[in-house]
Amino acid sequence: MKLYFSPGACSLSPHIVLHELGLPFEAVQVDLKSKRLKDGADFWKINPKGYVPTLQLDDGAILTEGPAIVQYLADQKPTAGLAPANGTFARYRLQEWLNFISTELHKQFSPLFNPASTDAVKQAQQERLAERFREIVAAMGAAPYLLGDQFTVADAYLYTVLTWAGIVGVDLAPYPALQAFMKRVEARPAVKATLAAERAAKKN
Repeated sequence: MKLYFSPGACSLSPHIVLHELGLPFEAVQVDLKSKRLKDGADFWKINPKGYVPTLQLDDGAILTEGPAIVQYLADQKPTAGLAPANGTFARYRLQEWLNFISTELHKQFSPLFNPASTDAVKQAQQERLAERFREIVAAMGAAPYLLGDQFTVADAYLYTVLTWAGIVGVDLAPYPALQAFMKRVEARPAVKATLAAERAAKKN
């Protein structure tokens, strides 16, 4: 398999999942501005959407969209427990979280990265995110992860999105539970390995 990624982008989520699962894969870095690979290849020809993450299977099939990719990966090694079994209510709960993170967090961060966004727009986005953060904290309660005691692909996605907070000036200090969640995830060996790999890629 090949994971097309860009350091710090939402492709961090499946990158973490691949390390958690211990599946063999090749990480292929994409320059999101030029839409080129390191060897100069045109990324548009691989994924016409032009963004990461993109997963290429050994048979050449292409899978896009982070929530779909991480579930596909988890199902390749179900014994790892990164996703509940298909057809169970717990699996639908996982999908509920993946959809929530995608629509209510991931896309809410986008205007904060846009230099054309006005201060009013950014303030509105900050308020929307604050509301969503409170909802996550309330839903998690005392549990270490979104689905309880088990780390899942939804946690990898939530962690990925929350890493952007400091970049765009979103303060997580009012949410100690989220800060604790971030530290808990960062302590995982697979996450440490992924972050190290992305830092190294960014330097090259």
